[in-house]
Amino acid sequence: MSRVISLCSLFMLLASHAALAVTYTLPPEGSRLVGSVRTVTVPQDNRFPLEAFAAQNGQGLSNLLEANPDVDPFLPKAGSELIIPEQLILPDTVREGIVVNVAEMRLYYYPKEGGTVEVLPIGIGQAGRETPRNWVTAVERKQAGPTWTPTANTRREYAKEGKTLPAMVPAGPDNPMGLYAIYIGRLYAIHGTNANFGIGLRVSQGCIRLRNDDIKYLFDNVPEGTRVQLIDQPVKMTTEPDGSRWLEVHEPLSRNRAEFESDKKVPLPMMPMLRASMQRGEVDAVRVDQVLLRRSGMPVKVNGVASGEPTTADRL
Repeated sequence: MSRVISLCSLFMLLASHAALAVTYTLPPEGSRLVGSVRTVTVPQDNRFPLEAFAAQNGQGLSNLLEANPDVDPFLPKAGSELIIPEQLILPDTVREGIVVNVAEMRLYYYPKEGGTVEVLPIGIGQAGRETPRNWVTAVERKQAGPTWTPTANTRREYAKEGKTLPAMVPAGPDNPMGLYAIYIGRLYAIHGTNANFGIGLRVSQGCIRLRNDDIKYLFDNVPEGTRVQLIDQPVKMTTEPDGSRWLEVHEPLSRNRAEFESDKKVPLPMMPMLRASMQRGEVDAVRVDQVLLRRSGMPVKVNGVASGEPTTADRL
């Protein structure tokens, strides 16, 4: 069912940089498919960009752009429907601590008490200033009111644009790290922002950026010592207990600036499990090809579909 978003609530949302994490009940072992796709209707008198709808619904801008490739990101068409991609496949790794999948620009937090997972949209490092991938570390410390000390390279990059960065940016609302920081490893942090854009984009100097309500939630709930894993899984697949097979494909991250600036699509890795399933005829090869080409960021059922059964594939 569509939900009409209040323009007033959107305005307040942009003013406060708020966000809404999406909470999922964990499925049993052997299952990784959670949530469901829904839609919202753009108000007739809409004056807000797609980022406002992303923030209102706990998504990153990239998540909505993948699900709605024809939408105008600056001003979605009044009366149109936006797909909110709240159905997803949990990453193929341990359900513990924080898991960051840079490819889908989402952070998964598995609270110690178990039973749920919090999914938060993130911004990541620019091409050439990559957020680490395939790395296991831990929360070393947390800091309210962090300061920011730009590196010499960062200051030079800003200088090329005619901007002068101080040697140290003090804590406060103008600090690009926001009001809270969770330090992981020696050089990186999960932190807030002083801007109302960039979540779901490659905008940081390598750190992981969240909207302010989301970093406040993590800061209050994630203890020091928590396991943190950074992965790069643009293709996720699951075989569910009922035998259904689902495929979720995101646009993979470019590996260098030249590839980032190219109009060509970045090649997708072919998962051995998917290749084996295709060879054994366990999935519909035509549908798999469509999903790999479309890269909607949403799970699609790629084996038999019973008559009348709804499927995300219908939205491709």
